[in-house]
Amino acid sequence: MSKNKGFSETSAGRYSLALYELAIEANNLSEIEVHSASIINLIASSEDFKSLIKDPTNNKEDQLNALSKISEQYKLNELLTKFLSFLISKRRFFYVDKILKSFVETCSVKRGELKAELTSAKDLTENEINNIKEELTKNFSSKIKLNYKHDASLIGGLIVQVGSTMVDTSIKNKLQQIENRMIEA
Repeated sequence: MSKNKGFSETSAGRYSLALYELAIEANNLSEIEVHSASIINLIASSEDFKSLIKDPTNNKEDQLNALSKISEQYKLNELLTKFLSFLISKRRFFYVDKILKSFVETCSVKRGELKAELTSAKDLTENEINNIKEELTKNFSSKIKLNYKHDASLIGGLIVQVGSTMVDTSIKNKLQQIENRMIEA
């Protein structure tokens, strides 16, 4: 078990960096990033595909056949298809989700983007999300890659996390209101 954990923490980054360097060399980085995100979404949404990846009893030929069909259907970049085939041949396809997520993260970091998570009590409009993203970009002096989700279980406000910095705006707003009352008194 610890051997697998070691792979997931160190080798996934190495494989993703290798894919990044190959994509740069082939001048296909943005296309491969988009296609990688599609594969990540497919893994998340398809139990059959997830089973094909995670079940150790599946043989390489079945995985390669499935990859070929997916590559045709999604019109995957040839370099990405070869990379995924390589993972299958080396019996590393089990880690494809971690590797591709690491690759997408590497692309974001190399562009100088900070990853941010936004959770709101109410469903936000696209305009509101963009305004928050712009404000975060100004405050952090960096491009922001914002992942948004609505959580009706929140009592109110927003929760924003940029890197390791977390801000619960409902608490921040309450503190600001208390401070304003103290100043007025």
